[in-house]
Amino acid sequence: MGKIKGKDTKSEKALRKVLWGLGIRYRKNDPRLPGKPDIVIPRAKLIIFVDGEFWHGYNWKEKKDKIKSNREFWIPKIERNMQRDQMNNKLLSQNGWTVLRFWDQELKKEFGMCLKKVLSFLD
Repeated sequence: MGKIKGKDTKSEKALRKVLWGLGIRYRKNDPRLPGKPDIVIPRAKLIIFVDGEFWHGYNWKEKKDKIKSNREFWIPKIERNMQRDQMNNKLLSQNGWTVLRFWDQELKKEFGMCLKKVLSFLD
């Protein structure tokens, strides 16, 4: 588990590279904002998170039962991550930010659609 990256994942880098190439300037992992967003586009008040499926509870109702080892640790941990994500979304929205969240696999499999969502917001 120690080798799993928390920031600068391949998906994040790919999205950032395309945004930079299009002339869209951003900050990455800004510690001044709740949740340390992966990508912050200040001029548009847009925040983008790229969430890993395991850590952020993708398809949680099904996956929860499949956790076999150390359930007493992982289930509360992941559920707390999900609560924190919701709380951060709420705080950011209340402060005028728009929050987009993409699953890591979503960016890998449907990159064009994800990029289109970002660009449509920026237009």
